[in-house]
Amino acid sequence: MATALSEEELDNEDYYSLLNVRREASSEELKAAYRRLCMLYHPDKHRDPELKSQAERLFNLVHQAYEVLSDPQTRAIYDIYGKRGLEMEGWEVVERKRTPAEIREEFERLQREREERRLQQRTNPKGTISVGVDATDLFDRYDEEYEDVSGSGFPQIEINKMHISQSIEAPLTATDTAILSGSLSTQNGNGGGSINFALRRVTSAKGWGELEFGAGDLQGPLFGLKLFRNLTPRCFVTTNCALQFSSRGIRPGLTTVLARNLDKNTVGYLQWRWGIQSAMNTSIVRDTKTCHFTVALQLGIPHSFALISYQHKFQDDDQTRVKGSLKAGFFGTIVEYGAERKISRHSVLGAAVSIGIPQGVSLKVKLNRASQTYFFPIHLTDQLLPSAVFYATVGPLVVYLAMHRLIIKPYLRAQKEKELEKQRESTASDILQKKQEAEAAVRLMQESVRRIIEAEESRMGLIIVNAWYGKFVNDKSRKNERVKVIDVTVPLQCLVKDSKLILTEASKAGLPGFYDPCVGEEKSLRVLYQFRGVLHQVMVPDSEALRIPKQSHRIDTDG
Repeated sequence: MATALSEEELDNEDYYSLLNVRREASSEELKAAYRRLCMLYHPDKHRDPELKSQAERLFNLVHQAYEVLSDPQTRAIYDIYGKRGLEMEGWEVVERKRTPAEIREEFERLQREREERRLQQRTNPKGTISVGVDATDLFDRYDEEYEDVSGSGFPQIEINKMHISQSIEAPLTATDTAILSGSLSTQNGNGGGSINFALRRVTSAKGWGELEFGAGDLQGPLFGLKLFRNLTPRCFVTTNCALQFSSRGIRPGLTTVLARNLDKNTVGYLQWRWGIQSAMNTSIVRDTKTCHFTVALQLGIPHSFALISYQHKFQDDDQTRVKGSLKAGFFGTIVEYGAERKISRHSVLGAAVSIGIPQGVSLKVKLNRASQTYFFPIHLTDQLLPSAVFYATVGPLVVYLAMHRLIIKPYLRAQKEKELEKQRESTASDILQKKQEAEAAVRLMQESVRRIIEAEESRMGLIIVNAWYGKFVNDKSRKNERVKVIDVTVPLQCLVKDSKLILTEASKAGLPGFYDPCVGEEKSLRVLYQFRGVLHQVMVPDSEALRIPKQSHRIDTDG
């Protein structure tokens, strides 16, 4: 009687890797790989009860993989969404003769139904905290006025303004969303707050509308209407109408934005604003993988200006970005430069220096943590002092380097170790089972490997001398890390056919006779093999394809 496979066991298998075939493999390639593994694992070929039981399990696993990949519908679902997609309720009523595109649409429909059931549990909280600091006493002191005041020898740094805002979204149905937001502000001892409620409805795939109601102690009630509409696949328009009620009467406002995709990375905007601070604005924004560029021109009352900004995106793990901008208008000229960098999985830290006439010099520090933003604008001086510019530029850089070395880096290393340890604990039983299955597979392969080696030796073919899979430590800076590898000589030799070994572009942990010896860490495969009596050696990353023998793998024995 066949042994049933658990859902967890099936969910941890890569079917393509198990059969050692390409993701584009034809039905003939799948059938050939399936037959070869069936010959290796067929229970009737083993008389020992323990080997027979292990062969039965591996045979069923191979059969399950072939059943999924040989059926066009289940293969399309597996290719797009993995094994979890096969577990989605509702596939049993789907017509079987469907294209991958139709299957994708059906999956999305089923997923939408499931999402609607979970909709009430979702919110999208967003918040901003801004704390303005007046540090002008550091660089621009009025010493003559405070000579007789106690404590005047120390610079006075004050918090002169603060702003806090928060919003949440509550989906009501698949098309309706309620948004509640509020804010509190204070500056130089005077402050106030406001609260807003908005109801958004998606009217079609091309547009949505939003009604907004607000009230505050500084301004009267607010009524607003916002509309969005896709005019063409490359063009859209938004319109925002507002009525602000105050002691001076009703103050209407209207803002319209027309946008068009000039190419896949460039968008052009035209904006017209009437009412409070009327203006016309045009801008072009280009956003690519490596840079973000903006040029804008505004004509309005009281502010007219021209703006050009550029941001370079480095392709590193920390998503480092450097930026600079120039803004000139009736109010003066501002030059701003800065950088931002990812310091943890959910946090981005940035700093910018703003130099302007007549604004002076300011340092702006910003921390984005998930959906929360913390902003600290620090005003250093009203004048253009070189010392203020120097300290605003160098100070944050020195502080960041010290924090990164002494706090951030050790913290991230500890977090990574903690996550790896947690992952190892959660998968310990599964890894133990995989190890036992791999060892059983190796025992089942012994007879086949013996015949393959005899055949290869008779024609001076491909012999796997040694093969190791796992974590190798070659870098001296990582000498304290422990090597974690397993011997996979027998499984690789079993995959040799006609003096060739071909491994597809997938994790090798799913190959017969393999398992993952170091969950969550980078792995490689090192192979020492003999071909035509000459030693060869190669080392490849875990998910990289491998074809041997190759002339470039040959070990040079000269001298």
